[in-house]
Amino acid sequence: MKEFTIGTNDAGQRLDRFLAKAVPLLPASLAQKYIRIKRIKLNGGRAERDTRLQAGDLLQLYINDEFFDKPREDNAFLTVASPKLTIVYEDEHILLADKRPGLAVHPHDGAEYGRTLIDHIQAYLYQKHEWNPRMENAFTPALCNRIDRNTGGIVIAAKTAEALRVMNQKIKDRELDKRYLAIVEGTPKPKDGSLKGYLFKDAKKNRVFVTDSPQPGSKSCQTNYRTLASANGLSLVECELVTGRTHQIRAQFAHAGHPLLGDGKYGKLDKRFDRNYQALYSYRLTFAFTTDAGSLDYLNGKSFQVEHVDFVAEYFPNVKI
Repeated sequence: MKEFTIGTNDAGQRLDRFLAKAVPLLPASLAQKYIRIKRIKLNGGRAERDTRLQAGDLLQLYINDEFFDKPREDNAFLTVASPKLTIVYEDEHILLADKRPGLAVHPHDGAEYGRTLIDHIQAYLYQKHEWNPRMENAFTPALCNRIDRNTGGIVIAAKTAEALRVMNQKIKDRELDKRYLAIVEGTPKPKDGSLKGYLFKDAKKNRVFVTDSPQPGSKSCQTNYRTLASANGLSLVECELVTGRTHQIRAQFAHAGHPLLGDGKYGKLDKRFDRNYQALYSYRLTFAFTTDAGSLDYLNGKSFQVEHVDFVAEYFPNVKI
């Protein structure tokens, strides 16, 4: 419990607006709930959120200590009152979330704290009482893989330190099979095949370049694909990443003359179609361990898939994924 005595400079403010300034980590909806159930009291009694504070008033807050911390990246999850997650799978070690396009996974690329996938996952686990940051010396639930802001699909979150260690190693050793769905312009030839080349990343421009021969600083890249359907100048393809380079699928298909639908960075937005982000989705994940996975060995051979991909339903409604 923490107490505030209202001074002259704070007098006249509404209770909810004072709380927003004094306890910035406390979401407005949660503050309203705490006012209603009298975990926030004014002069020992109940108040309303629009109550005007007076000099000398005593405000008592019966809320968790972590809400009184200063806002930082590592506690941004506290500002999430109602986590919005589509969970594909969850157990005591990992959580597989279906990230929607447009959502950043971490608070970078201009994303605000409290509005990223990891914030929602941490808030979800905190509110379920599965994770309490004040009881942990170092571990924080973390993401094992990343997906671009405007790409959707399955993201793996580790709920324990051991799960994070094991999963990071499995990803490094390529013991996970990740499949993507994409819509590309035109019809790839051959219908099923492999795109091979070399990829160079330009960090300043936040984009990559693909060439047919090695260049200074470039790395080899390979994407296997198979065409599932073609219609109206578009093709739905399933992709398998043999290598896992930045923007690999987008850049390789653009280099092959088949840019992804809606990809304004590596292709050209087609005015015939109402899309402003790339039609790319990490839709299926299979754990294909070839070495011991310790406490996660039970996952070996299991496959998980999202239920819905919007661009498949829109452009290829007769294709079942």
